[in-house]
Amino acid sequence: MKISVIIPSYCRPDDLNRCLESLCNQIRLPDETIVVIRANDLLTSEYLASGDLIKLPLKIVRADKPGQIHALNLGKSNATGDIIAITDDDGAPRPDWLQRIEKHFSDDERVGGVGGRDWVHSENKILDESQQIVGIVTWFGKRIGGHHWGVGLPREVEILKGANMSYRSSAVQSIHFDERLLGKGAQVHNDLAFSLRAKKAGWKLIYDPVVAIDHYIAPRESHEDRVVFNHEAHFNAVYNETLVILEYLLMPRRLVFCAWSIVVGTRVCPGLFQFMMSAIKRDDTALRRFKSTLSGRYRGFAAYREYNK
Repeated sequence: MKISVIIPSYCRPDDLNRCLESLCNQIRLPDETIVVIRANDLLTSEYLASGDLIKLPLKIVRADKPGQIHALNLGKSNATGDIIAITDDDGAPRPDWLQRIEKHFSDDERVGGVGGRDWVHSENKILDESQQIVGIVTWFGKRIGGHHWGVGLPREVEILKGANMSYRSSAVQSIHFDERLLGKGAQVHNDLAFSLRAKKAGWKLIYDPVVAIDHYIAPRESHEDRVVFNHEAHFNAVYNETLVILEYLLMPRRLVFCAWSIVVGTRVCPGLFQFMMSAIKRDDTALRRFKSTLSGRYRGFAAYREYNK
């Protein structure tokens, strides 16, 4: 099987260098490595022009507009492999990454997607918690990620994480990363949307913790900071999640999700109950987070109705 690796990158040449070096060290080398950069990204262009990556068959694709979704769709449209493997420029796949991915697809023709654990490096340490349940959508619509904590045997999931996911080309030929999702850079939950569309089409998605990468979390653009609360970024994430989950669930689970998300919610995306719990703990972002969540949910509900008339 031929394997194409897609890496969207923007102004992080040091991270990209580490990622490409890890691909050079694969037991099973990629047949095609597609780096998607923005046309105005001179830093990355200069690095790629001077880099010595002889072992990699490298294809550089230039995007004419910002956003991870546009970059991923460009990479996908330029890929010629039977398998399309995707990682971030701040990821470093471990040496057996492609070997293990290929085996999953070769062993079962019903497998449409494969993902694994991303070992998060943060503040000079590796986050090393354990979680058995990862990558699912509960019956009432709660999204459970936790791919960076997953342990155990390979199992079927509903969600693969964008930093470490791969798909059978024939399974996703008619599936594209959703251009409707909001965001200027990362466009959070585009991986959720893509995974759920593949799952809904009847393909098996496998999460295997030993299909692993090291993930050196790089900073995002200021409006999409991972730590500091930002209304625009939070609104976009809630909107995207709401639209994607509603389109995946069937009635009456869709109605239950609407009620749960408003009345209960999660700590990150609070409904009324979670807001009250955060307020009791004197979380100074509680009210802003609650208002932003409600606004994102409302707009997501409205968008779902508009797109599915």
